[in-house]
Amino acid sequence: MEEEAERVVVPVTTDEEGKEVVGSQDLAEPQLTAALSGNITCLHEVSFPEGYEAPVRVIPNAPSKPAKEYPFTLDPFQREAIKCLEAGESVLVSAHTSAGKTVVAEYAIAMSLRDKQRVVYTSPIKALSNQKYREMTEEFSDVGLMTGDVTISPNASCLVMTTEILRSMQYKGSEVMREVAWIIFDEVHYMRDRERGVVWEESIVMAPRNARFVFLSATVPNAKEFADWVAKVHNQPCHIVYTDYRPTPLQHYIYPAGGDGLYLVVDEKGKFRDSSFQKAVNALSTNEGGDGNKKENGKWQKGGKGGAGVGENSDIFKIVKMIMLRQFDPVIVFSFSKRNCEENALKMSKLDLNNDDEKKLVNSVFWNAVDSLSDDDKKLPQVSQLLPLLKRGIGIHHSGLLPVLKEVIEILFQEGLIKCLFATETFSIGLNMPAKTVVFTNVRKFDGDKFRWISSGEYIQMSGRAGRRGLDDHGICVLMLDEKLEPAIAKSMVKGSADPLNSAFHLGYNMLLNQMRCEESNPEELLRRSFHQFQCDRALPKLQGRVKELEEELASIVIDEEDLVRDYLTLLQQLQDLRSEISSIVYAPRYCLPFLQPGRLVRIFPSVKDRDIAVPYSTAPAIWGVIINFEKTPGAVQESFDAESSEAPIAVGSTYRVDVLANCLIIGDVAVRKLVDPISLDETGEPAVVGLPLTQIESLSALRVYIPKDLRPVEARERCLKTVLEVLRRFPDGVQLLDPEDDMKVESAAYRKAVRRVETVEELLTRHALAASHTLGPRLQTLQHKEALRGTIRVAKKEVRAASTLVFKDELKARRRVLRRLGYATADDVVELKGRVACEISSADELVLTELMFGGVFKDATLEQIVALLSCFVWQEKIKNLPKLREDLSSLYSQLREVARRVGKVQVECKMSIDVEDYVASFRPDIMEVAYAWCKGAKFVEVMQIVQVFEGSLIRAMKRLEEVLQQLVVAAHSIGEIDLETKFQDAVVRIKRDIVFAASLYL
Repeated sequence: MEEEAERVVVPVTTDEEGKEVVGSQDLAEPQLTAALSGNITCLHEVSFPEGYEAPVRVIPNAPSKPAKEYPFTLDPFQREAIKCLEAGESVLVSAHTSAGKTVVAEYAIAMSLRDKQRVVYTSPIKALSNQKYREMTEEFSDVGLMTGDVTISPNASCLVMTTEILRSMQYKGSEVMREVAWIIFDEVHYMRDRERGVVWEESIVMAPRNARFVFLSATVPNAKEFADWVAKVHNQPCHIVYTDYRPTPLQHYIYPAGGDGLYLVVDEKGKFRDSSFQKAVNALSTNEGGDGNKKENGKWQKGGKGGAGVGENSDIFKIVKMIMLRQFDPVIVFSFSKRNCEENALKMSKLDLNNDDEKKLVNSVFWNAVDSLSDDDKKLPQVSQLLPLLKRGIGIHHSGLLPVLKEVIEILFQEGLIKCLFATETFSIGLNMPAKTVVFTNVRKFDGDKFRWISSGEYIQMSGRAGRRGLDDHGICVLMLDEKLEPAIAKSMVKGSADPLNSAFHLGYNMLLNQMRCEESNPEELLRRSFHQFQCDRALPKLQGRVKELEEELASIVIDEEDLVRDYLTLLQQLQDLRSEISSIVYAPRYCLPFLQPGRLVRIFPSVKDRDIAVPYSTAPAIWGVIINFEKTPGAVQESFDAESSEAPIAVGSTYRVDVLANCLIIGDVAVRKLVDPISLDETGEPAVVGLPLTQIESLSALRVYIPKDLRPVEARERCLKTVLEVLRRFPDGVQLLDPEDDMKVESAAYRKAVRRVETVEELLTRHALAASHTLGPRLQTLQHKEALRGTIRVAKKEVRAASTLVFKDELKARRRVLRRLGYATADDVVELKGRVACEISSADELVLTELMFGGVFKDATLEQIVALLSCFVWQEKIKNLPKLREDLSSLYSQLREVARRVGKVQVECKMSIDVEDYVASFRPDIMEVAYAWCKGAKFVEVMQIVQVFEGSLIRAMKRLEEVLQQLVVAAHSIGEIDLETKFQDAVVRIKRDIVFAASLYL
């Protein structure tokens, strides 16, 4: 009975007829938490600027007639935040997704309109701005919208805009900025975004002095630090209203690949069930997937991660079917790749989740939405293929979809007409669209550099979509597991804290030129007031204290005859390096492959991390294993260009791996953390076959032992190692080794030279004054620790120096040198003609574009060629098998590369740390033909046949292209280039048409 209570399993099997049978056992019903019974707590703190004399007062209660009334009782955190607003002071509201932060934003708008004040509402993305505009317009009448694409009622009292537009208005000294009383920053945790986070930081620093702020954020552990920064920068109090309260508690389950059900690992009270987790991991078969697919080296060989198999055989189908039968819908299934989203959705071909009335409604909504498209655009594969899925209540949402289809899917999901939505993580950001259940198809994601576990912050963001307030007693999160997971990693993932809000501040030429041009600002002041600088200043006392502690520890270490000990240690290091050099020669594939037969005894180097130089080589314990097999393995890894992709990077080249049976503990697939002498078969780790690189072989024995054919049972592996133990016992003076020259026929001058040097060093060690010392070992280890401590102190002092100077000080100097060398600014920081052009360009590389403009490239080119050339600035994905460029476009692209290389070289000469070739390669020609054809008047269905890309990705690039053209229009106008201005305007007219620029359904 106890086991059943711990393991909450929903068996999913198929009967003899192939129909799915779902077990009768129910998921544990949640116990309502204290939060839901009214005991909802929140933390309310206030940050004051230094030297601020806070008046002795209590924040007044909301006035008798509030600016906005709600048909429900407000939560404590909402009431506290509203009190701060009524007191006229800034507030940061940090709460979970769907906790109700929007209530505070709406109240701030209602209060501003009541008091005849102007208010600005900013959001991270255009699509979210459009959605918020629609919501605000339904609630308040005096609302305008300003994004890069659309401007509606720019003189309205409440303006909804993207943060980029706000920053642009600040730089240009817009009249709106003089009038604004309140600025609402939605999703302010976006500030940690690597690319765009700096925009938030600039906007906050440059906000008007008299403005007050409402910051809405997901839960961040360092909310107080952020509020302290705002208080310091704007010399005003900033309140923090923080709550961990989740309106709908969550239950977290694990579904092991090929398993028979779900295991409850975190209950609605937040308790992690270790035994249940262990059972889930044990249920995960390392050899068989749910459909019988082999899993090798942690990768499914067929069917793909997160849903191995096809159709009804796939794990994802079983989970979705179970969710529907148990009425746990709607469900959002998160994948980390656009392609995986679509593949998983296609596996649902046997599911029909909508009744006839719902199908008719879906059909009506869909065709009403796409009616504005041309007849040709209606025939696009994406349009025609999506409708049958939507009718069955299944949707797909990722950045590769046509924008109009994404919006249709959002509307259908909100209306309950989509029961199962396959989405990438971008769906978890922005508009509140909760579901009852959230499924994660993977526990790893590819972040553009490597595969890694999803962070607790990412898990919190996505799992926050589970549980609809007022509709569900609890939300359900299901984590599909297809590889072994340590309990500590699982705990930190599902029960960890949110990611801290750290600065992603970085300098740009556009920012620098705009700062130079503004009378009231300068770059140094912006850097000094940045959150990045604030965090560095805060860390300084702690860093200084650490240096002091380390220096005191170093001074306390006293070693007898330290100079002699250091001399001995140097010799040992030389000896180890020489032995490694010999090993790399002898155990190169050409010499050692003939001797890697199964059963041969092999002596292994400890992993690099565990090698201890302080233990003399001759007395180091031997680590022996048995060779089982060897094979070629992939070598170097080629970078993936799709940030949303979870497909493995492509491997090129190869090396060799030896499979060795030894006593060990393993991390990852093949990395050995520790190898233990097989003589001690104890709790340090069961015998296992591990893959080692050839470089970890220290020597090969002349002996071979019998190994069983099947080493899968632990008993077989233990018997094999006991045979090794017996062999070692029979050769107390050491097992005979293969001689590199006589047996392995190593013929190398480098090998002979290294052997002679080893003999010399060994002789020096034997004759050393400390060779016979009984305390040598401990003294060597102490000296190693002392040297490591010196290295740590050097690093810590470097950190102190970095933290005590102005951040980016050297980079600022370098960027100024670049601007002077290229003629954008004078030595006195006066912005020149070229600088005025670069000031207007923020959506692409301002230096290269300005150089092209002043080099006359745009004057000589046709409209189509200009559009094609500009496409190189906005496209980042890599497309395979591209056709060769036509001659005129190839010539233009060569000019672009030439200019980019010249600009890159100037930056390097001015001490900027960039790779010129990487910089030149960042201008990609992949969609030049597409942009040319589109500008020429081709239909969208025709341009989609030129390259194989997602429709949404192409539309996003074309919209960015139009943004760049609009900025070039303003830039040309600013320097009086009327002909160029007209040319750019004509290009905008040419490309701004049809489905690429179809109006948003939210407007």
